Amino acid sequence: MELGFTIFIIAVVIIIIWLVIEMKRFRHKMFAIFLIVLILFTYISFTIVLKEQNINLKTIPGIMEASKLYFSWLGHLFVNLKTITINVIKLDWVGNSSSTR
Repeated sequence: MELGFTIFIIAVVIIIIWLVIEMKRFRHKMFAIFLIVLILFTYISFTIVLKEQNINLKTIPGIMEASKLYFSWLGHLFVNLKTITINVIKLDWVGNSSSTR
């Protein structure tokens, strides 16, 4: 009886240790995926924002102008997301439709 209980406790401890290690690995994978998505978003949005602009990125003034333009665009993006969120919160989600039962 004691041997079975001891084996059960050891198995539970091993499973807990294994789960903790897997959770750390999962957290690292999620962080890596987040960084990849962030880098891709930054690259793609930067190229789209500067697509029609005639900015020389090989000079310091060109880099300064491009960064001002990009961060201005990024700021407007967050303002627009805030406005959309506020409008979504103000919507009547209950609805006024009457159902016949």
